[in-house]
Amino acid sequence: MRYKRILLKLSGESLMGERSYGIDPDTCAFMASEIKKTVEVGAEIVVVLGGGNIFRGAAAEDKGMNRATGDYIGMLATVMNSLALGSALDKIGVENRVQSALEMPKVCEPYIYKRAIRHLEKGRVVIVAAGSGHPYFSTDTAAAVRACELNCDAVLKATKVDGVHDKDPEKNTETRKFDELTYLEVINNPEIKALDGTAITLCMENKLPVIVFELMREGNILKVVEGEKIGTVIK
Repeated sequence: MRYKRILLKLSGESLMGERSYGIDPDTCAFMASEIKKTVEVGAEIVVVLGGGNIFRGAAAEDKGMNRATGDYIGMLATVMNSLALGSALDKIGVENRVQSALEMPKVCEPYIYKRAIRHLEKGRVVIVAAGSGHPYFSTDTAAAVRACELNCDAVLKATKVDGVHDKDPEKNTETRKFDELTYLEVINNPEIKALDGTAITLCMENKLPVIVFELMREGNILKVVEGEKIGTVIK
């Protein structure tokens, strides 16, 4: 394996499938099956999910909501997504633990990094919910923080497209896909939207590679873990 322990960052929107809102069970089941294939070869996986399929704090602020309140609601949305993915993993026999940065012991464990590491060592998938537990920080930044904290070998950012392009491929018919980028190229080019600036800076400071790839293509997570060159590598 190229990467033994990975942080898999999934957007909330990726759980919607063809829906316009919420969680699509079939899409959730597909993600779980892809994670299972990767666990079976011995990889250790931490998952961080966004909450944009249910609620976005930044968007709510534009409508007049207090930003901190909106972000906390968004964190609760990530807990719902995390529980849904955990349930899908349970259904196919993949042992997992959902840990939340906001304590809610009725539904999941509190996030404690040493406990998370112990779960990983035992072969369990660790799903970290509620972002970093603080408003004004994106789930991308939370993913970078957890990846550093849990000694991950790489951050895998799963998206709807096949990597990082010079323009948004969903809005432009002609774009150029990058095979490799440096951290500074991402930071200095506002057109490149891979991870937010805080997350990329944290990865750069800790020499943590970021691989951006297409999620909904069978076997892609396993291919990245085994070192196959797909998507875009930021290093």
